[in-house]
Order: sequence, then C-alpha cells, then structure tokens
Amino acid sequence: MLLPDLRIRQRDYLLEIARALTEELDLDKLLNRILRISLEMLAGQAGLIALRETPGGWRAAAADGLASNFIRYVQPLLKQIPEKDDPETSELPAINRILQDIASLASFGLLTGVGLPLVARQQVIGVIFVFRSYPDMFSNNDRTLLRSFANQAAIAVSNAQLIKQVTEEKQRTNALLDSVADGILILSPQLEVQRCNPSFGRMVQKKPEELIGKKHEEVILWATQPEGMSLEKATESGYPLTPGATLYVEGDLKRTDPNPPLPVGITYSPLMDEDGNLNNIIASVRDISHFRAADEVKSTFISIISHELKTPVALIKGYVSTLRREDAHWDRQIVDDSLQVIEEEADRLTSLIEDLLDASRLQSGALALKRTEVYLPDLVKQLIERFGKQTTNHQLTAYFPSDFPVIVADESRLRQVISNLLANALKYAPHGEIQITGEIRPDQVIISVSDEGPGIDQADLPHVFDRFYRSTEAVKKTKGAGLGLYLARAIIEAHRGRIWVENRNSGGAQISFSLPRGE
Repeated sequence: MLLPDLRIRQRDYLLEIARALTEELDLDKLLNRILRISLEMLAGQAGLIALRETPGGWRAAAADGLASNFIRYVQPLLKQIPEKDDPETSELPAINRILQDIASLASFGLLTGVGLPLVARQQVIGVIFVFRSYPDMFSNNDRTLLRSFANQAAIAVSNAQLIKQVTEEKQRTNALLDSVADGILILSPQLEVQRCNPSFGRMVQKKPEELIGKKHEEVILWATQPEGMSLEKATESGYPLTPGATLYVEGDLKRTDPNPPLPVGITYSPLMDEDGNLNNIIASVRDISHFRAADEVKSTFISIISHELKTPVALIKGYVSTLRREDAHWDRQIVDDSLQVIEEEADRLTSLIEDLLDASRLQSGALALKRTEVYLPDLVKQLIERFGKQTTNHQLTAYFPSDFPVIVADESRLRQVISNLLANALKYAPHGEIQITGEIRPDQVIISVSDEGPGIDQADLPHVFDRFYRSTEAVKKTKGAGLGLYLARAIIEAHRGRIWVENRNSGGAQISFSLPRGE
C-alpha cells in the first residue's frame, strides 16, 4: 500500500491537477508540474514524462533526477506502448515489469519503477515513469486515485498540446502573411480591416497598425474607376453566395503624394463556417505594374512591327505592280532602279525578321555563340568599306593600336553589333565624322563608335538599350523597330562584356562596349 501519510495528500494532488487543468496553458511548465506532483504522490526519487508526438514516435518531454544517458534505456520500452488503451486501466503491466527490472538493475536494487499511461479520448498520449525506493503495491483505492490523477493529467496535457499547436499554427500563419510579397487584408463581415500584412502597408505607404479597424472603402482608394464590380457593390448584391465565390477587381490604387497610383489586381475570397455564415473576407492585393508594362511592350511591338512591315511591303508591291503594267514600256534604267528598291526593301524585311528571331531566341535563352579567333581591326575595316558606300555626307574612320590583340568571340555576332552601331550613327547624325576606335586594357578591349550628331537626350539615355524603345524624336524622323541596341547589349553580355552610351563633350554620341581578352 501507499504510505499512510500520503493518503490525505493524494486528494490534494488531484485538486492541484484540476487547477493546473485550467490555470497552466504552457505545455513545458505543465509537464514539469505534473511530474513534480507525481513524484510527491508516489514518494518517488526520480521521474520521466514521455509524450507520443507521431504514431510510433516518442520524446522525453520532462525529467527529474535522471542522468541523461539513462533515458536511452527507457526508449525501447516506449515502442511497446499501444496507441489505444482501456481508460479503466491505470497501469501497463508488461511495461511496468520491464521498467522495474531496468530501475533495479540501474540502481543496484535500490529503486523500482512504475508507469502511468496518460490516456485522453481513448488515445495513449504519453506515459509518466516514476522511480522510487519501495515496492509498487497498490490497494483498489490507490489504483482509483492513481487512475483519476492520470486521467486529469492526460486531459491537461492534451489541452496544452492543442493550445501549443494552435499557437504554433498562428505563428506560422503570421510568418506567412508577413513574408508574402502580395498585400493581404483580412476583413470582417462588415468590411472592416482586422489584419493587414507589411506588404500592403508598403503599397499604400502606411503602417499596418494604422489601417486596423478602418473600413475597406477607406483603405482601398481608387484613382480611377476600377475594372469589375467593387467589393461594396458586390456585397450589396448579396456577395458571397457560395464559399468558392471569389471576386476580382483591377485598377489603380491611390497612394500618398507625390507617389503615382499603383496598378493592382485584388482577389477577394470569402471564409465561411460550416453553417454557411460569413466569418471573414480575405483580400489578396497584387502589384500588376509589370503586367501593365508587358501589355505596353506588346502594344508597342504590334504598332512598330505593323508600321515597319507595312512600308517595305507597300513599296515592293507598288514597284512590282508598276513594272507589270502592260500599257507601258520601261527602259532598262527604270527597271534596274525599281529592282534595286525592291531588293533593298526585301533586305530590310529580312533584317527585321532576323532581329525579331534573335529577340525571340534571347527570351528563350537559345542565343548561342560560335567562338573563333577574331581580329577586330580587320572586321571594322570591312564594315567601313561597306557602310562608306551608303553615304556621301559622312567620313568613316578607324583608329586601332598596332598591337591590338586577337580575341576569341563570335565574329558574325560582333559584325552584327558594330553594323547596328554604324547604322545608328549614319541614321541620327546628318553629317560629319563617324569614328571607330579600339583601346587595350589589361583584361579587356574596348571598342567605341562615335558621331558628330546632336547626341542623345538625357531622359532617353537610361532606356536606349530597352527592347522596342525609341525616343519621340526618333519615331518622327527615322525608321526602326527599336531592336538594334537591345540585341547589341544581349550579344555583348553573352560574351561577358559590357556596353554603354554617353554624350561627348565636343558634341555627338558615343556607344562603347568591352570584351574580355582571354588568353
């Protein structure tokens, strides 16, 4: 039997466990408290509480008076504990017998062990092991008290575990909301902001706590009428009718001056309970600036390509129609001039198509380089002879040091780059010298193409290498698709080089690029 002076205190222990059930919600503190009560109630010298965390998985959650290496002797016993147990049983006889043998062996016969299962909802969630210095003989009354003690302890542990899980889940949810790039608003059924993540605060340049409690219409302020029905109008029409009824609204969100409106797309999703009552509305706010930019690029592409294709096709068709007239007899010079225009326009179409194909290859990562040894002074000389025949208003010159090195590069691609730079110089500089220079650096070479034209507007300098970009003046005065410098940059960067543009102090523009010398 238990020691006589402990019988009265046993009921006090049960009351203390009952208080712990309602007072202590921290799992670790609760386990230590239960273990202390267990040691006192059973006059134990040492103890251990093990919890089942996954099917077949156990951990030592609390210990008192035990050496750290002793727990490994107990660990194999835990695997023998069934997942379910009869709530009427307060002990695990087979486990207790083995436990007593281990305790006796480890303490040279000074200690015995007893194990109390913690059973909640007919599931064994843990075991209390108590080691003591007297035999484990229990009366029926003792067993009833121990069972009550273990049952109440199990309920307390189960509740604390649930609270811990809820707390951890809330922490994970908070971490997710705080780290997600999209803005998140959690609205009440009355459309008041209950939660706002930092991303949305950054979108509207306000601290999240400033938005809590405000109405949705006070937080989501549209600069222009949005596309789609607003949330307020949707709720007036009975939104949401079903749990999966999402609402999408797109428009420009007002921000603090002088910041421009922010293009956003907002998806509203209802959160309902099992009875179909609305608990919350979750608003996911996404910055769609890059989608707008992509649409603008697409529109620009269609506009430019339509214009660039229309002109040469119209010229080719016009000259062919003229030459085919049966009521006219053209002399040879007119025929030759017409065929030359047709050939030039066909070459122009071919060049445009090749540029478009190269731009497509760049986007798909399929632009490959065929490297060979290239002597740039010879390449530049060939291009000067070719472009020099196309103008009488320019002087094309080249300056390279006599010891300019041979580099390893894709010759056809570099020819394409320098051709684009020369064509731009001829196009935008009405007259004057166009100069190509080479410079040797320890690890690289630098090639520069300069002209004596009006230069590049300061506002256009950051964008000249953008795809399809053309300045307002360029659109008015010259033809082009805005792909030449975009492709030039891609080719140079594929060679691990760099390209840049600047205005010369003496007038005109200069575009330079660097290439690694290699070995």
